[in-house]
Amino acid sequence: MDDILNQAVKKMSSAIDFARSDFATVRTGRATPAMFDKIQAEYYGIPTPLQQLATFQSPEPRVMLINPFDASALNAIEKAIRDSDLGVNPASDGKSIRVVLPELTEERRKEYIKIVKAKAEDAKISIRGVRRNAIDQIKKAEKDKEVGEDEAKKAERRLDDETKKATEEIDKLLKAKEAELMAV
Repeated sequence: MDDILNQAVKKMSSAIDFARSDFATVRTGRATPAMFDKIQAEYYGIPTPLQQLATFQSPEPRVMLINPFDASALNAIEKAIRDSDLGVNPASDGKSIRVVLPELTEERRKEYIKIVKAKAEDAKISIRGVRRNAIDQIKKAEKDKEVGEDEAKKAERRLDDETKKATEEIDKLLKAKEAELMAV
């Protein structure tokens, strides 16, 4: 039973970690390197994450300065950022790329909140899926007489507690991201 529960808890915490990193990719009023995590540029014909092609600096809250390791990747990085869903227009000076984030409108903030809520719901669905699989394993162990009925019920209660903790953590992350998005 402990193996089943430990495995379920580990999967739930990885779902929380994924949600946390997924939330970081949603643009707020501040420039962060995490905004560029999912963007890939064509580098010698291979889609490569921007984090592997350049360094990121934020000299001002709404400005990101991107310095490519290889000057030949400059145009590819600029094109990838322009084509992304960030809604920004990067400017190149031949050595680096400057990305200035425009102020978020109220409408755009609400759109981002909808996106974050959908990501939070996906994380909760993932957590419930982990719970369902663990419950199936517990029931199978009980049916195969590997554990008693009392031990199975106890394991299910522990699993429900862990599921509740995980979904509360997702809700906390969602609330924090919403507050960050609505801050002007």
